[in-house]
Amino acid sequence: PYFKELYSYDVNVKFLHNDAPCKASASFLPEMGVNLFNMGFEVTLNELKELTKNKVTLVGNLPPRDVLASGSEEDIMIKTRELMDSFKDKSRIIMSCGGGMPPGVSSANISSFIKAVKS
Repeated sequence: PYFKELYSYDVNVKFLHNDAPCKASASFLPEMGVNLFNMGFEVTLNELKELTKNKVTLVGNLPPRDVLASGSEEDIMIKTRELMDSFKDKSRIIMSCGGGMPPGVSSANISSFIKAVKS
């Protein structure tokens, strides 16, 4: 009931960030009023699209620490393309890292991510 109250305000963006395992709660996001969701990377975007009936725009979900922060530029290109190629439906997805930007990510790695998304 508290989330429903929070997300009942008349605003365009109703964003929720949750790094915790979210498979059990994902189906309730539309009912809660969430329309933009950033999650961890443990659950696939395909699964989340099914659970939310594609009513929520998903922000994610490249592994932040192990790929974006620690990977090489080539690793990031490969993993980003693999992630994007895995989508059954590319609608309502904003490419990002799952869970948020980790500290210490190099500008070169961010550039590789952007380049992979645009290619």
